[in-house]
Amino acid sequence: MSITIALVDDDRNILTSVSIALQAEGFITRVYSDGEAALKALIDNPPDLAVLDVKMPKMDGMELLRRLRERSSIPVIFLTSKDDELDEALGLAMGADDYIAKPFSQRLLIARIRAVIRRAEMRATPLAESSPEQEAAQIVRGRLSMDPARHRVTWGEKDVTLTVTEFLILEALAQRPGVVKSRNQLMDVAYQDDIYVDDRTIDSHIKRLRRKFRAVDGEFKAIETLYGVGYRFGEE
Repeated sequence: MSITIALVDDDRNILTSVSIALQAEGFITRVYSDGEAALKALIDNPPDLAVLDVKMPKMDGMELLRRLRERSSIPVIFLTSKDDELDEALGLAMGADDYIAKPFSQRLLIARIRAVIRRAEMRATPLAESSPEQEAAQIVRGRLSMDPARHRVTWGEKDVTLTVTEFLILEALAQRPGVVKSRNQLMDVAYQDDIYVDDRTIDSHIKRLRRKFRAVDGEFKAIETLYGVGYRFGEE
């Protein structure tokens, strides 16, 4: 079954180039040049996933996501400027599934789209349909439980909603408790592409991970920092 992707961006060049790249991969695309034009269409005829630019005239991506979440839970990936950490944190809190900083490679965007859609499909799969192999792939570390097949994370039986990137970073840390992962190693896990991201990007993801876990457990300290070295998942 064909997958439909909605693209919302005021940059016509991005709309055209990304739409062509997605269509070449077998996706169906719909394009909108501003948030106002996109809102009604996204609600009345929901795509499988929407890619939204944060900064747009008339209605920006944040306001579009806010209004969209009042009526719809379709997966959303934000396109944002590299230094918009405040917007990024707000968007994730409002329900965005992932972020990609401009400039980005189309190959990375396509990989993230596939990952988010796969996660959404896994969430819709009844537990009884899972295979023994999928069940065995779960990671349990003390109060942490990770189910890669469904992209589900719980801490002390409370759900913690993570983006694809956050999930990959946490998975890399939790697979080997007590072992330090450098920022470069975590970059390789989270950004499986030939794009450049600096140390602050990984640090920002770690901050958001801690913030999300502390929202369900104010005493959360499992992700430890070794200054000048990297991060590790603490053994309980």
